[in-house]
Amino acid sequence: MLSEEHLKELEKASQIIAQSRHLVALVGAGMSAESGIPTYRGAGGLWTRIGEPDPRSFQNFAADPKAWWQRMLDRESHPEPPERAQFREAIDKAHPNPGHYALVELEGTGILRYIITQNVDNLHRVAGSINVAEIHGNRTLLRCMRCHWRVPREEFEVVEMPPRCPQCGGVIKGDGVMFGEPIPPDVLNVCFREADLCDCMIVLGTSGTVYPAAGFPVQAHRHGAYLIEINTEPTPITEIVDVSLRGPTGDLLPLLVTRVLELLADR
Repeated sequence: MLSEEHLKELEKASQIIAQSRHLVALVGAGMSAESGIPTYRGAGGLWTRIGEPDPRSFQNFAADPKAWWQRMLDRESHPEPPERAQFREAIDKAHPNPGHYALVELEGTGILRYIITQNVDNLHRVAGSINVAEIHGNRTLLRCMRCHWRVPREEFEVVEMPPRCPQCGGVIKGDGVMFGEPIPPDVLNVCFREADLCDCMIVLGTSGTVYPAAGFPVQAHRHGAYLIEINTEPTPITEIVDVSLRGPTGDLLPLLVTRVLELLADR
């Protein structure tokens, strides 16, 4: 049951979104955590428990992509640490939660123009979202390092080592962005464009500490966009947002979208 103060903030956020012409959602690990996927950092996070990956991961891949692919394709000879295997299993079993489906519904109104997600789990697309910029990549895809062509892993047959792009001949790697790897420019350009175009950004379940994503709300704020935050804890951007809703995205976002739809229907 929401308090009177929470209801006031929810109504304020609903009014802002209903009047928006170009809403962008920035999504962080908190939304995926509500689907049972452990976070990377913080209490109980994967990297908190086993340490962060080698900061030279991408450089190592680029130096010898064949060796990387051999390790990926031969897990028996190159087993993962148990904690990482459990993490991968949690992602495989995860399903979209009510927050994901609320974003799909909001996109259907035409108000939500783009989702910028820091998550690699593919849950937005599984739920039915269309315009999604996956700034850290998508674990279900492969990507060409040269032309950024992408293909579902299950649809790509490895016939040479390392595999090559059928479009340009570049080396293929997993779409997930490795430590030390630049954000793919095609995705990054979309993110900067949408942060510039939006008149409102809703910031969902993100710590606001991982860049470049953490800079997008500040970029939007500078050109006058409204900021709405849904998070269980305060973040570095809390002090500049117009509305801060404290709680899980899976609980609050469906309530917010329901109210937005009511406001739109009354027009």
